[in-house]
Amino acid sequence: MSNHGAARYGADEPTSFALQPPNPQGAGPHPHNPYAVPAQNSGDGQPQDPGAGRLIGGRYRLLAKLGHGGMGTVWRAKDETVDREVAVKEPRIPDHLPDRERANAFERMRREARAAARLDHPAVVNVHDVAVVDGQPWIVMELVQGRSLGAVLQEGTLDAREAARTGLAVLGALEAAHAAGILHRDVKPDNILLGRHDRIVLTDFGIAQIEGETNLTDTGGFVGSPEYIAPERVLGQRPGPASDLWSLGVVLYAATEGVSPFRRSNTPATLQSVLNATPAPPAAARGPLAEVVNGLLHKDPAHRPDAARVRTLLEAAANPPAPAPTQVVRSAEGKGISPGLGRKAWLGLGAAAVAVAVTAYVLIARPFAGPLPEGWTTHHEKDVAATLAVPKDYQREVPDPKSTGKKHWVAYSDWSGSITVRLDLVKKSEAGSRDIKDSAAAQMYHDNGSFQEYGDYGLDMPESPKTQPKESTYHDRKAAENTVVFTTTDRNAPLPREMRFFYYKSSAGDLYKLTVGYPGKGDFTERGREVARGAIANLDIDRL
Repeated sequence: MSNHGAARYGADEPTSFALQPPNPQGAGPHPHNPYAVPAQNSGDGQPQDPGAGRLIGGRYRLLAKLGHGGMGTVWRAKDETVDREVAVKEPRIPDHLPDRERANAFERMRREARAAARLDHPAVVNVHDVAVVDGQPWIVMELVQGRSLGAVLQEGTLDAREAARTGLAVLGALEAAHAAGILHRDVKPDNILLGRHDRIVLTDFGIAQIEGETNLTDTGGFVGSPEYIAPERVLGQRPGPASDLWSLGVVLYAATEGVSPFRRSNTPATLQSVLNATPAPPAAARGPLAEVVNGLLHKDPAHRPDAARVRTLLEAAANPPAPAPTQVVRSAEGKGISPGLGRKAWLGLGAAAVAVAVTAYVLIARPFAGPLPEGWTTHHEKDVAATLAVPKDYQREVPDPKSTGKKHWVAYSDWSGSITVRLDLVKKSEAGSRDIKDSAAAQMYHDNGSFQEYGDYGLDMPESPKTQPKESTYHDRKAAENTVVFTTTDRNAPLPREMRFFYYKSSAGDLYKLTVGYPGKGDFTERGREVARGAIANLDIDRL
């Protein structure tokens, strides 16, 4: 899993029900005693959440807000009867709603409790109690220590084995729900908790549809997250277990690629892509996991694999076979060679081994030399007078035509925005005050000392990052390369980053600079380095 070096799953912080963080002005529990119930403003100057200290149902003492969702606010609380911490979900209904809709919303929360309480599975959150306060149901659940998958994917992706393991846990929860006649209808990363001791929990049955009960959620539209909703639900057709499995397929895609394949800039466009778009095959999911994702994202629910087939494939992806041991051939003047293998054949094998060794050396020295890597494409960019090679599904960006000044650059990035490839051209005739140094290496060392230009890349750079400059060649001409390792100076979310630079000064005096940026830790790091090697090796400048 990629988490940029953070503690795995943030194991010391409780999270419940994939909620957005509450207002930071609400300080939460006392920093030294999470069970203490301080006044509204404690002696240390930290404001407390309004409502903290309230006793619910005669036994649940509210300590601090954990966050909020569409249907309520979740509190960290202490069950004073059995002396344990729990999560308590408070109804949060807008006051302007008509009485009938408010009653429906409260009934929906009661149904959430009933749905989850009916399920006996380790991947389903345990519901302990429903406390009725002023006619409103407060749901009391176990407090899961960990973070949501959605929060984890903000920092990176899961590798194939971990994605498969997560998928197996969610599949188990869905199988238990479907066996009880319950459809979840909102399977998404924010509703999957990654807890302590490798526990994975599916939460939030608040919009679940229970077989035989009145559908309270269809009040003129569907309920759920558009990019994870199955096509048949968008079309208003009756959903079934295959609809939840579709959502699981989108989750697995997002877990390995970093973004939902159907996410667009607005809800109508997202729903349209769910109905009509064919997502690019997931690059990080191969073998059984790719078969699961591609099968579950079939538009027709009748053609999706059933839960048993999905489980078989996920188990294969989570437990891949060990690689076969390398066979070593030894010989001393022909000893150990098959009796039917003559000297000429042995010499032929030796020549073949030499050829393999030479090929291996070429691949190591220049891994993307020759044909493009599988799944890549080239783009001839007239404004920078060069052809750039990138993975096929990368998104293109160019300077705003309305911007002032003569800027020549083009950039491509993956859907998550984690990996970016950018080519800049500084023409000698347009350089002006930006004097181009005598050589590519000179320009590289000049940039290496300042790093003032990185505002163009949208990065918050430190003053003295770690660099690895070196001189190289491009078509037998002098070039230069540099790798920069740093941590962004964003106080709220500092992230490790790595950037690979390639410099080339043409015979006309124009400066080309290819920049590839990617996370400095986690699963995306090796992928970013691979993209950097491919982009540099396949850069084709029009005029050397």
